Amino acid sequence: MAAQVQRMSRLMVKTLRDDPADAEVLSHKLLVRGGFVRRTAAGVWSWLPLGKKVLANVERIVREEMDAIGAQEVLLPALLPKEPYEATGRWEEYGAELFRLNDRKGGDYLLGPTHEEIFTLLVKDQCTSYKDLPVILYQIQNKYRDEARPRAGILRGREFTMKDSYSFDTADEGLSESYALHRAAYQRIFERLGLDYRICAATAGAMGGSKSEEFLAPAAAGEDTFADCPNCEYAANTEAVNFELKPVDGSAVPALEELATPDTPTIETLADFLDVPASATLKNLLVKVDGEIVGIGVPGDREVDMDKVEAHFAPAPVELVAAEDFETRDDLVKGYVGPQGLEKVRFLADPRIAPGTAWITGANKAGVHAKNVVAGRDFEVDEYVDVVVVQEGDPCPNCGTGLKLDRAIEIGHIFQLGRKYADAFQLDVLGQNGKPVRVTMGSYGIGVTRAVAALAEQHADDKGLVWPKEVAPADVHVVAAGKAAQTELALSVSEQLAEAGVRVLVDDRAGVSPGVKFTDAELFGVPTILVAGRRTAEGVVELKDRRTGEREELPVAEAIAKIVG
Repeated sequence: MAAQVQRMSRLMVKTLRDDPADAEVLSHKLLVRGGFVRRTAAGVWSWLPLGKKVLANVERIVREEMDAIGAQEVLLPALLPKEPYEATGRWEEYGAELFRLNDRKGGDYLLGPTHEEIFTLLVKDQCTSYKDLPVILYQIQNKYRDEARPRAGILRGREFTMKDSYSFDTADEGLSESYALHRAAYQRIFERLGLDYRICAATAGAMGGSKSEEFLAPAAAGEDTFADCPNCEYAANTEAVNFELKPVDGSAVPALEELATPDTPTIETLADFLDVPASATLKNLLVKVDGEIVGIGVPGDREVDMDKVEAHFAPAPVELVAAEDFETRDDLVKGYVGPQGLEKVRFLADPRIAPGTAWITGANKAGVHAKNVVAGRDFEVDEYVDVVVVQEGDPCPNCGTGLKLDRAIEIGHIFQLGRKYADAFQLDVLGQNGKPVRVTMGSYGIGVTRAVAALAEQHADDKGLVWPKEVAPADVHVVAAGKAAQTELALSVSEQLAEAGVRVLVDDRAGVSPGVKFTDAELFGVPTILVAGRRTAEGVVELKDRRTGEREELPVAEAIAKIVG
């Protein structure tokens, strides 16, 4: 089937020679400079003709692979009523990131950030028997999140395109099968897109459910940090890395002893005063969870990962204790808090604070610390939760090898939700035995616009973008060096290629120098560049591989044959 020839003389595109002043990451710089996207407002982007072609190609690949696993495409509204999200608690849980609005009658609505509730209600309406299941539904649609600080171009915007799909099964075994189907489909999708990615264990967060995995594209611009083991296949978002609890024998540790430690309210001042490593001390962070004060203990040389803390207590809000909280509690002495002797304070600890381990920590008196404070002897831990910031070299949970840390862009996330949403809406079907069966669900997302940004991050050089073939805005970029004969040959070659099914972008602009055309060709990043130049009269053109830079001169017929393959 004949393909399209896009003539640049008729294309709405304006390239820039310099990076936008507000651009921080590579994808932002190159997509704007190449005329693929244009900023409309903070976190809101318009997709221009070349960018829309790339976006459509990503959507096509996603759609083809979803259809291949038997998923059915639908399109639900982005403007949604409050009530379903209120029923699951997410109207409040989403906090300030949820776009809320009112209609003229005062009714509450939101712009959908994700659609679990609406899909659950759709299936409740349409599926009444076990014979109607399993079913997988998906959509490719704009989502909305009121980001406080939109940044990095299309990587973190307020409006973005996602593929979200949802599986509905009558049994947990069916959910596992649907999850496996999606996992394999995602692998095919990202391989076809040409993305380097890692499958990482992840936390479920506000989505809820049990098993959860992220698909992360390594990139310097990434906002996620993942841990990767160089010795085994372990990979996880740092929020999901867990340290094993290993109790030790603390019976030989002497009795607790209090020490005068004036002016030592921080770990640094305490370690200096006692001439001990920070790792010998116990750091105690106090937070308020739904107004209740909770203590969190970690080794003194480690930082508390507040994302992990918030994920553990979600959906309850978490905040650090304030100065006035200390004023109303005699047992809380700022800078000298210890878990022993705390009154009416639930104490959580990192697994490194295992039973039998001994620590130097606050004595709950101003200017006083205590040593030989043993977990399980001098204080009890109400719950162990891995809450430290993961560091390079921390042991792999699988094999013990030191972990490597890298930055990445989250491009996909899959969840086994279970019955959280089915319970909220009493989603039952009539089972084989004639009795109601509660449906179990999975939720699976791909950031379509994020995938474009990840591609731009991973596939670029100092000259511009280098798109993989399946997502490029064209297969071949034909450049007419300038003269009339060269333009005539360029257009003729373009038509012949198009007849053979090759997508062509041809630079036939008059009055534009060859240097500008070549620079634009490098910036656009189409996989193959064909130049009608100095040997036009001989019927010879130049072929250039955009990725490798390799060039060769060939007669027109041979060049066309090589491109068509």
